[in-house]
Amino acid sequence: MDVRYYEGVGRRKEATARVRLMNGSGEFIINGRPLEEYFPRLGDAEDVLKPFAVLGESRDKYTVTVLVKGGGVTGQVGAVRLGLARAFAEYNAEFAPTLKKHGLLSRDPRVKERKKPGLKRARKAPTYTKR
Repeated sequence: MDVRYYEGVGRRKEATARVRLMNGSGEFIINGRPLEEYFPRLGDAEDVLKPFAVLGESRDKYTVTVLVKGGGVTGQVGAVRLGLARAFAEYNAEFAPTLKKHGLLSRDPRVKERKKPGLKRARKAPTYTKR
């Protein structure tokens, strides 16, 4: 049986997500676990599912499998959302302008700033002591 899937790769901070979208039963599996179990924090699951809401598509019509690596929770949420939006754009080219208008097809370029010499972090200076 040949199952056609549409793939999108999303990145955010240090996280990378490979999202596969196919017609199916409404399952949303991330690294072998259901979406609500993998992202239990309040608002994360809604953020991941934003492309469904923007397009007005029912989650029950699609099966989504995700392989996400690296980064923290926030980076992984953003990576999965971008990957899902790119998979939808590949699935149907008419979805792309709507996703782009809502800012779902652009990668968030913000990354951690490098540490500078003489400082504790990128910008935090050591405590000044007068004596």
